[in-house]
Amino acid sequence: MTAVNRVAIAGSGVAGLAAGIQLAKAGVHVDIFEAKDGLPALGSGISLQGNALRVFDALGAWDDIRAAGYPFEGLALRAPGPDAPIVAELPDVKTGGPDYPAAMGMPRPELARILFDHAQKAGASVRFGANVTDLRQTDDAVELFVDGASVGQYDLVVGADGVNSTVRGLVGVDTHPEPTGMGIWRTFVSRPAEVGRSELYYGGPVYIAGYTPTSDDTMYAFLVERAQDRSDVSDEEAVQIMLEESAAYHGPWDHIREDLRSGDAQVNYTWFTSHVVEEPWNRGRVVVIGDAAHSCPPTIAQGAAQGLEDALVLTELITGRDAIDETLWDEFHARRLPRARAVVEASVQLGQWQIDGDRDADAGGLIFGIAQKMAEPA
Repeated sequence: MTAVNRVAIAGSGVAGLAAGIQLAKAGVHVDIFEAKDGLPALGSGISLQGNALRVFDALGAWDDIRAAGYPFEGLALRAPGPDAPIVAELPDVKTGGPDYPAAMGMPRPELARILFDHAQKAGASVRFGANVTDLRQTDDAVELFVDGASVGQYDLVVGADGVNSTVRGLVGVDTHPEPTGMGIWRTFVSRPAEVGRSELYYGGPVYIAGYTPTSDDTMYAFLVERAQDRSDVSDEEAVQIMLEESAAYHGPWDHIREDLRSGDAQVNYTWFTSHVVEEPWNRGRVVVIGDAAHSCPPTIAQGAAQGLEDALVLTELITGRDAIDETLWDEFHARRLPRARAVVEASVQLGQWQIDGDRDADAGGLIFGIAQKMAEPA
């Protein structure tokens, strides 16, 4: 029993692929349309909390993801300075339950490849270089247009097409991501043996300096600064900026700078943004999930997990009902909106404390509190 027979999904990120996997496994015809020309071949890393790992298990992808990533327990907070002293070690909260690590790091391209492979194996069709340009709804169906041409009628269209979602705009939702005042430099480097978990440095010349292991040999490192226009910065200048801004941080940061100086590490820069689409996330038979519905700074590393939970809850309801109706949407929003909003608000608050220079803020307590909430299944 499913409420749909044909579903179109815009976007091949984690939320879109997760929804496609679950629906295809249930026998639903799934077409995924991705505007980019292919899966990302380059990129830094991603931090995944236990509740994300629990979703991967439900998808049937956990074994592959576990083999490709680096599981770890705990989070350390360090201070700047020559010795990079550890000032706090946050207790583990296994947000996925006792069967999964507390967290895992992995290369973003590897995660994309694994989920793509599972979507194909489940029977979902993925079309790259395909831009959703319009949709027309009736009570019973949605006609979808890609690159200006109709690609057919669907029982449901899922907009999982990221923070700048086209689908969100096509259904008239005018909520947009807003800058939070922070920007982040990211790089992908080799992992020294001493790095076995995520560690964050607060204070010094930038707001936050940190790193997360992503495999036995790799990790990604980042510097969070005041948001500014870095659009004209060359690759060589970007590396130099990371070298200069990280100079006050030692410990494993000494190793990171060695990799940056070698010329092999790639650097990228983005701004932090946040938004939450208020209920409803759907307009008739079109719904937005993941970053299209909510986005936040990665200060709690829950962004991907929340998109995955959106996909899992949505597909659970769709495949467990015989109709798409208001009761389905009411349950979906009751289970997803308060949880996603709590993550967004906490993530933004952590950043704002840094911007305000609030030395009395309990960052560790806020992170731990959200982790406890996320330990309750979505």
